[in-house]
Amino acid sequence: MAGLCGWFAVNAASPGDALEAQGAALTGLPGARESRCTNRLGGCLVRGGWTAQEGDVIAAITGHPQWRNPSLAECARERAPAQALLEAWRQRGTDLFTQVSGDFALVIVDAGQGRLVAGTDRLGQTPLHFARLNGGVAFGTSAGSVIAHPAVATEVTREGLYHYCFFHMLPAPVSVFAGLEKLPAAHRLTHNGDRAEVNAYWRPVFAEDGSAAPAALEQELRERVQTAVDRRADSPRTGAFLSGGLDSSTVAGMLAGIQPGANSFSIGFNAPGYDEMEYARIAAQHFGTQAHEYYVTPEDVVDAVPQIAASYDEPFGNSSALPAYFCARMAADAGITRLLAGDGGDELFAGNARYAKQGVFEHWGRIPAPLRHHLLDPLFTRLPRGLPLAGKARSYVEQARIPLPDRLQTYNYLHRLAPEAMFQPEFLAAVDTEAPWELMRRIYSEPESASSLNRMMYLDWQQTLADNDLRKVAEMCQLAGVDVAFPMLDDDLVEFSCRVPSDLKLKNGRLRHFYKEAFTGFLPDAIIDKKKHGFGLPFGVWMQEHAPLQELAYDSLLRLKGRDFLRDDFIDELIRLHREGHAAYYGDFVWILMMLDLWLESHPAAR
Repeated sequence: MAGLCGWFAVNAASPGDALEAQGAALTGLPGARESRCTNRLGGCLVRGGWTAQEGDVIAAITGHPQWRNPSLAECARERAPAQALLEAWRQRGTDLFTQVSGDFALVIVDAGQGRLVAGTDRLGQTPLHFARLNGGVAFGTSAGSVIAHPAVATEVTREGLYHYCFFHMLPAPVSVFAGLEKLPAAHRLTHNGDRAEVNAYWRPVFAEDGSAAPAALEQELRERVQTAVDRRADSPRTGAFLSGGLDSSTVAGMLAGIQPGANSFSIGFNAPGYDEMEYARIAAQHFGTQAHEYYVTPEDVVDAVPQIAASYDEPFGNSSALPAYFCARMAADAGITRLLAGDGGDELFAGNARYAKQGVFEHWGRIPAPLRHHLLDPLFTRLPRGLPLAGKARSYVEQARIPLPDRLQTYNYLHRLAPEAMFQPEFLAAVDTEAPWELMRRIYSEPESASSLNRMMYLDWQQTLADNDLRKVAEMCQLAGVDVAFPMLDDDLVEFSCRVPSDLKLKNGRLRHFYKEAFTGFLPDAIIDKKKHGFGLPFGVWMQEHAPLQELAYDSLLRLKGRDFLRDDFIDELIRLHREGHAAYYGDFVWILMMLDLWLESHPAAR
């Protein structure tokens, strides 16, 4: 999928070399398709994606846009998506976002009004970055295309590094670069010649329908998922990721219903507790897909990790990017041009274990406050930690007293390992250590009249999906040269999920209860009944025994000693904890820091 980039300023001279540099950065990205779509208008230039110009207006859009208005959909089919966007602008102005759906990033430059409007889709499937310039903005679907503009500052910030260590990625609107911002999902950027403003154009309305019969909702869910897959399976060279989980199995199964013998692609690991190939095979046999399998090895990690780290525009620490890359590369080798991914179902229909765990803690808050504060709090928090039952009771109360969303981060390395022990004092004194917490709290509080479950899922839409899982899959598919689409994030399906009652999504601690009931009979029982697994990489375990992998990781950690933000003794302690403590847990943080170092090594301008 080609991206887009551009530069806009009122009463500015021709952009000249500045935007040529941006265009080169855009089309030079690994796996990117060179685009010849370029439109200039006075002090602006838009390049990439589909672009169109009529009079004083330039429109550009990229991704897989869909149109709610039938006449706009016809215009997009018969002419081009950018022409439909121009028409939507003429009809609705900034309200055009009510007419476009799917995954997209779009830009409108109206020179007659001296105005720019840009935006990204509701779930942030297609990113949009921007930089505020004197009298204008530079923008692009990649960070690299924006920082290629000579007026954009590219130094790495302390705030960016701290957010990366906290989240293991850079959550919108934060960037690692001083001059760069990221547009959150479902937000638009406007510039009227004086200043740039960012605001939300859509927020979900969680109007739970308690009167609807569960069977009717289940039937509607099946129909909406099938429609979402149909919309994205428009080529015989479409395949599907197949991990053996609920969502990938559903998508692969529905694709096979449209295209009998459809290709599915699965990754395995020869490591106990990490391999799900058994379930992928069950699904492939059940639906009759043409199954492709590959087992990732420690040697693959050593070979591919530097390339993967370098491919991201900003540091990215999700280790499952590596299996996603090998899966996408396997699909490309098989002649597939588009992969359907199952990401999103857990965040729409309550599939993450933390949702059930937090529901248990929420019971504490329902006890009358006087009883909690004056009797139970003092009693439970004085119980000895060493006794099994007493220690569990004390731990429960200590966690339950932390409000959401902060309680979601009790596993965080920066919660368990004090920041003062990790970062150098000068670095820590210069950052706002509350900023990551405040960002989470703001997003969590945005939905109106929502249950705590729906608030947690909405927070995950913005961060776990838009800033993490979707970036993981999309970037790795781009690196492999394959397009990707996410049927579970179909706008109509997302809106439907907001109507499903919370106590159906998660019932009596059963994750994905409603979804599992809806797809019983379609999915194999073994997949319905399996425990939540994930798609993690056994990096910490492998690193204990595989010398080249250990050397790669430890070399990266030792290089970080010279970068003036982590304490040297913390790096030494992390190596010790990995060797002598929980290899998988501390191995994850070793991976996160290794990927940061490898990214810095591959982006010399950002050092």
